[in-house]
Amino acid sequence: MSRVKGALATRKRRNKVLKQAKGYWGAKSKHFKMAKQAVMKSGNYSYIGRKHRKRDFRSLWITRISAACQLNGTNYSKFMCGLKRINLNLNRKMLSEIAISDAASFTDLVRKSSTEF
Repeated sequence: MSRVKGALATRKRRNKVLKQAKGYWGAKSKHFKMAKQAVMKSGNYSYIGRKHRKRDFRSLWITRISAACQLNGTNYSKFMCGLKRINLNLNRKMLSEIAISDAASFTDLVRKSSTEF
């Protein structure tokens, strides 16, 4: 039985990791073992970062809606409760865009949501 030599596959695998680690500081971009650890760690960070980005945007939208509600004399929780009671299902992203771009429409939404109380 002939011997299998995997040098080509090993080299390709190592070069792929070193290419991902390009730009890292020191030996992390040159030595395979350290590069592999750094690439795995950065992959974990980027995975977590994708989750955090969603949280950060949602809190930004809520802050914008809350600020617009304060200008109209109500608070965020009463406004959202009023929207749910009148069955107006707009997500927070769209509400924040309305609050920024069209203040008159947002004032109208606040008025409609507060008539329920």
